[in-house]
Amino acid sequence: MPIDELLAALSEPTRLRALQAIWDGDEHCVCELMDRLGATQSRMSRHMARLKAAGLLTDRRDAQWVRYRRNPDLSAEWQAIVDAVLATLPPLPPAQCQKNAA
Repeated sequence: MPIDELLAALSEPTRLRALQAIWDGDEHCVCELMDRLGATQSRMSRHMARLKAAGLLTDRRDAQWVRYRRNPDLSAEWQAIVDAVLATLPPLPPAQCQKNAA
């Protein structure tokens, strides 16, 4: 994927904050991301689809939930770019959703 695709995926504030939450290496459900970011389910799902299409995330279905995590196959160069961008953000509020544990 070209670098402009990566930068486009990182350019939207809600996507960027969702990526910040997911970048810890754990799995995160959409309900947790909705809670932390104040987004609706449909909006959050669209953002997650965009980040997945950019190759930044992987997902797995767990009953009615979809759980996202950072893509372990992401190149070191792209990971460094994302790390640098995320380092500039203030911390996110803690998660309140109880469905995030797998």
